[in-house]
Amino acid sequence: MRAARLIKMVLLLQSRPTMTASELARELEVSERTVTRDAQALSEAGVPVYAERGRAGGYRLVGGYRTRLTGLGRDEAEALFLSGVPGALREMGLEDIASAARLKVSAALLPSLRDAPRTAAQRFHLDAPAWFREPAAPALLPAVADAVWDDRCLSARYRRGESEVVRELEPYGLVLKAGVWYLCARVRAAGTEAKGTGTGAEAGMGTGVFRTYRIDRFVGVDVTEDRFSRDEGFDLPGFWGEQAERFARSILRAEVVLRLSATGMRNLPYAVDPVAARDALAGVPEPDATGWATVTLRVESEEVAHTQLAALGPEAEVLFPATLRERFAADATRLTELYGRREG
Repeated sequence: MRAARLIKMVLLLQSRPTMTASELARELEVSERTVTRDAQALSEAGVPVYAERGRAGGYRLVGGYRTRLTGLGRDEAEALFLSGVPGALREMGLEDIASAARLKVSAALLPSLRDAPRTAAQRFHLDAPAWFREPAAPALLPAVADAVWDDRCLSARYRRGESEVVRELEPYGLVLKAGVWYLCARVRAAGTEAKGTGTGAEAGMGTGVFRTYRIDRFVGVDVTEDRFSRDEGFDLPGFWGEQAERFARSILRAEVVLRLSATGMRNLPYAVDPVAARDALAGVPEPDATGWATVTLRVESEEVAHTQLAALGPEAEVLFPATLRERFAADATRLTELYGRREG
């Protein structure tokens, strides 16, 4: 533990001209007294750490000293590619590895480029979770992430409705969608080697098919020592895109016929499912003389459509089904009564 901290201290000093004891203590998560002891230990080991006293003082390396401890390990290199999503790294338990990788890269940069990580971080930031939702990392996510990185099979107990099922899985990849973690995995028979079936997003329960699981529905995970051979033809982004669109279409079981104003057409993708909006607007006819157009929209249910389409207000008119049109007519009557009142 201390050896790793000493290496990190050297890398920090190599990547910056001077650091105060408080800055080092904060970065290393130790006390300033520990920083002093570590600096002395480095000096005794032959690393030229020099302490300058005074207001502008601090610790620095003397004479352009360069450590050779900057070679990236495989796990650090892989984590570095995810460094733009710090929350995801933290939830998967990779934050320390990514931090070490960034330090090594910073230490290897020319002095004129060492501020590049800071300037980039000040200009670009990814905030993955959706608005108005407090993200909660699934407790089993780090274990699943380890299995994904190491290509190790896992046995998972999965909550489905009121029951639990057990699946033997080959975990191919993780996806973070709007603050929710998913595992893309291939189902395998217990004790046997699963055979590849390509990248098709099959919905069946047979062995060898790829499926998607919400990790927060796992109630137990046992990562085995058994490693699986990856299907090199598997494309995680492509598979996820197909699955996401297929899921969106699968729940759109009803149809609504609407008249939309130009504003309504612009706002439709923000009020309903984007896939459904895209399909509805793809075949939209020319607007009539008033600038309105009639479209057919697939929706999950009449209840959901009522809630979603209310966001369009007077920019949408429901033509079918009659029951949904009656709901909006009743809403309009209530609104007229509500806003037609006068304070006495």
